[in-house]
Amino acid sequence: MYSPHVRREAVSLIDSGISCAEVSRRTGINRSTLRTWFLDRSLVDRYVGTDLCPRCEPVPVPPRRTDAYGYLLGLYLGDGCLTPAGDPTKGVWRLRVMCSDTWPGLIELCAGSMAAIRPDHRVSRVPSTGCTEVHSNWKHWPCLFPQHGPGRKHDRAILLEPWQRAVVEEHPEQFVRGLIHSDGSRVLNRIRRTLPDGGVRFYEYPRYHFTNVSTDIVGLFTEALDRLDIAWKVHVSRREPRYRDKHVVSVSQRDAVARMDAFVGPKY
Repeated sequence: MYSPHVRREAVSLIDSGISCAEVSRRTGINRSTLRTWFLDRSLVDRYVGTDLCPRCEPVPVPPRRTDAYGYLLGLYLGDGCLTPAGDPTKGVWRLRVMCSDTWPGLIELCAGSMAAIRPDHRVSRVPSTGCTEVHSNWKHWPCLFPQHGPGRKHDRAILLEPWQRAVVEEHPEQFVRGLIHSDGSRVLNRIRRTLPDGGVRFYEYPRYHFTNVSTDIVGLFTEALDRLDIAWKVHVSRREPRYRDKHVVSVSQRDAVARMDAFVGPKY
């Protein structure tokens, strides 16, 4: 399958007077295919103006299950990656999300979201020390996750495509849920108060934490919270070495925590 811009470029070369044989040599496209495009111009702009992916047509972008994709996007930005599956020349990619065995329900949610997007592909689970890798193979994964690139996520810009932003705006709760399930937690915050009589009293209240090194990913998380009208605050923790230079977003106001509990809740 060739994308529309490849077809248009090839036919433009033929229109300029270059033979099909020479265009075939330059582009690697079969001569019979070039002749078919040249004679039937309707094939040149096939799929243009639709929501089909120009790389892997006719697979739609975004996927039809946008709710599942919004959740999976949050998981991917936190604990996911793409790697070649098998022979790199075949162009098959593996979407991998690492899930802690502490929360078996999260493993099933992750696998279910992958299966919902590509129901005719197998979703596998590979156990490791303390965690389980959930993965699925597909040529189309880089199109659905264009944030893929060399190196670590916090070392490069993480920006959403317009169609991804539309999905997040449609399903901000699922996106936030995926981010919390990957790099977040719901904890009890304990505060020590000294009473006027010299005694000590402890107060506990729930709060949500989201921790990520990438300022871009933190920004996407807080934008989604703003869209949901959920109060938050961000700071850089410097006390513990393992959190140093990581950006921590906390949601601690009572009404904000209740709002988060309605669609996120604790991991299980």
